[in-house]
Amino acid sequence: MLIPCPHCGTREMSEFSYQGDATRTRPDPASADMKAWYDYLYNRPNPAGPHREYWQHTGGCRTHLLLTRDTITHEILSVAFARAGLNAAGGRP
Repeated sequence: MLIPCPHCGTREMSEFSYQGDATRTRPDPASADMKAWYDYLYNRPNPAGPHREYWQHTGGCRTHLLLTRDTITHEILSVAFARAGLNAAGGRP
């Protein structure tokens, strides 16, 4: 899989590290709702189709990226700097 880095250009996936699902919402840290915390920590969706993910270009510029990737075809649909994606979403991915 090739990933287009905004700084370095298109690179092999081996230069990147997967950083996690960018669609999950963390429960309120003060919450004592054990089900919400259990779901956040252990229940992971396995979506088919377009999915937002965090990646870091660890073998290059070390930039954190927000990718939208089709989980069926592995086609990269969009790439943005993670900070820009957070700012556009009002602090949330």
